[in-house]
Amino acid sequence: MQVTITGHHLPITEAIETYVEQKLSKAWRHFGQGIEAHVTLSVEKLEQKAEVTVHFQGKDLHAEAAHTDLYAAIDLLADKIDRQVVRYKELHQTSVHSGRGAIAG
Repeated sequence: MQVTITGHHLPITEAIETYVEQKLSKAWRHFGQGIEAHVTLSVEKLEQKAEVTVHFQGKDLHAEAAHTDLYAAIDLLADKIDRQVVRYKELHQTSVHSGRGAIAG
């Protein structure tokens, strides 16, 4: 897993970087190697915003979350992307292993 964390109007400290990687590791456990993720943390007035874009197997997933607390925004973001990854994985496994989509001869 390759994770890139950037900050917009916000310095990325080692503590923030560790927290992001720890929270997003829940979503990454569903997949092996070769997945890239780009996380952007930003501050806009009183709102802290967290965004992630995950690139894997020809598919891109994107999630955003905002909160007055940066760590709460990261928690919300981790929950959103985890749900998306699980849903994608379930749909992909169902279509591949159920025999659907096969051409009947």
